[in-house]
Formats: sequence, structure tokens, C-alpha cells
Amino acid sequence: DAQAERLLCQHLDHQPRGARPAAGGAADLVMVGLIAQGAAQPVLRQRKTEKLQRSHRPDRAHRLDIGGVLVHRAARADGAGHLLEIVALIGANGAGKTTTLRMLSTALKPDSGKVIIGGEDVLSNPNIARKKIGFLSSSTGLYGRLSGRENISYFGELHGIPKNVINARIEELADLLDMQTFLDRRAENFSSGMKQKVSIARAVIHEPELVVLDEPTTGLDIMATSTVMEFIQRLKDKGTPVIFSTHHLDEVQTLCDKVTVINQGETVFNDSLAAFSALSGNDGAGGQMHKSFLKTLSMDSEEMGNVVNL
Repeated sequence: DAQAERLLCQHLDHQPRGARPAAGGAADLVMVGLIAQGAAQPVLRQRKTEKLQRSHRPDRAHRLDIGGVLVHRAARADGAGHLLEIVALIGANGAGKTTTLRMLSTALKPDSGKVIIGGEDVLSNPNIARKKIGFLSSSTGLYGRLSGRENISYFGELHGIPKNVINARIEELADLLDMQTFLDRRAENFSSGMKQKVSIARAVIHEPELVVLDEPTTGLDIMATSTVMEFIQRLKDKGTPVIFSTHHLDEVQTLCDKVTVINQGETVFNDSLAAFSALSGNDGAGGQMHKSFLKTLSMDSEEMGNVVNL
């Protein structure tokens, strides 16, 4: 829009400007009966039950059907009532993970149903989601002519954060994500790891109430992956809930409290990490997490109901 274009031009001319502060706080997230009809025409439908079910429709290969509550306020919360939960969204390529996260972020507009954040329906007012959620897309790019610092600062200004607050947060994020050595270089010359770190910092510059990350460690080396995982853990320690998609089950085992598995567009598991690990018959130890994942893909409807209602 006009404001974004104006701010970008200011940064390209190296004339940044501050604005109004953004609100903070924690919020619940509830996603009920999420359905997408193909990649280009997503639909959101509300179910009256939280029990996960298979639809057995002939068009299931072209549908995304996530029944029940995906993320909710955990019983284990700190004194301020902040959610202390990291949720992993896992599944094969094409299962519907990215579509799910893009619908949550309002990048894709559903036709009906509800996504509730802090008691407010973001489908009625998508600006709520954009203020309260920090979203990292797997395909998000940086402005190559801007430095890493300027990319982050630009998005901070779009969120209405005063310039002095932006500068302080950038310094903090630069330390946490190990970006000091390249932060003032042009983004067009960044490595994949550098780009991902700056993109993560850009997604959380406004201190969102919920952080959504789409495969945040894909393509990163061991050191960069470790830095990102430590940052996600720090978000949890600060009381910020995180939902992220991944193909790396070691990340699930290390970070997550809850696991949601999507298979061929349907939710086939939605429970705690302990329940997910137990599916392998070996408490998920000794590299058996992959067996838990494969087990969820082969469960019938009765088994799914038993798992979810433990």
C-alpha cells in the first residue's frame, strides 16, 4: 500500500522514519476445521467436534482438512497466563503444511470458518493477525538493495514502532541470531543462512504474540541451524508460543510440546510430544521418532480417536 511504498523509498534513500508504538501481550490461537480446495482456492470450514476424523472423500487428494484445535492455550502456563507451547506441524511434501500456515497468516484468504487469536476472529479483521503474528514464509525474500539492518528496520516501521525501539531490538536480535558480522551488508550478497536469520529477525521485530515459522532451518548449515533452534527455545522461555513446520524430527524431539501431523490433506495426529513418541513403542528414543511418524500415516479412524483423546 501507499505507506509501505513510502517507507521503502525512504530506506532506499537512507531516510528512515519512526512512527507509533505497537501493542503487545499474549493470545490464544484456535484453528478449527481448516479446509483448502486445491492450492489456488482455499476454504475454511468449522467442525463441531475436536475429534480428528478421516473424510474418505474421493477428492481427498485435493483437499486440506485439519479438524479440531491446532494450537490452544496450554494448561502449563506462567504466572502471567502466557502460553508456553511449541507446536510442530509435520507431513510429507504437498501434505498441506505451508497452505495451513499461509491461511493462518492471512496470506491466503479462506471462504468460511474461524481462526481465533486472543478471542478475536482474524478472518473478519485480518489486520489483527498481521499485528499479533510473526510469520516466516519458506519463500519470503529480502530487499537486495537494503542491508540486513535496513530490511529489519523497514518492517519495524511498517508495524508502527518508534525508531529508537527498532534500533534497540535489532541489536538484541543481532546478538541472539549471530548477525553482527553481516548486518550492515547488502542482502543481495547474503548466504542462505544469513538471509534466513535476517528474515526471522524481520518476522519478530514487532514482538508478536505468536510466531509462525515455515521450515525455518531448511538449507541451513549445522551452526546456523543450532542458532535458529536456540532462538526458538528462547521465544518459548519468554512466553511466546511458536508453531513451525519441519521435516527434521530431531527438531521436533528437542523443541516441541505438541505435534500435528498432516497426511494427504488431512490431520492424522494432534497431540502431545509424549503421545507422539509413544507410537513408536520405544518412547521415541534411539532415533525412533520416524517410526512414530510412519505410524500416524497408517492409523485408522478408531486409532486416531483413541490417540487424540488420551
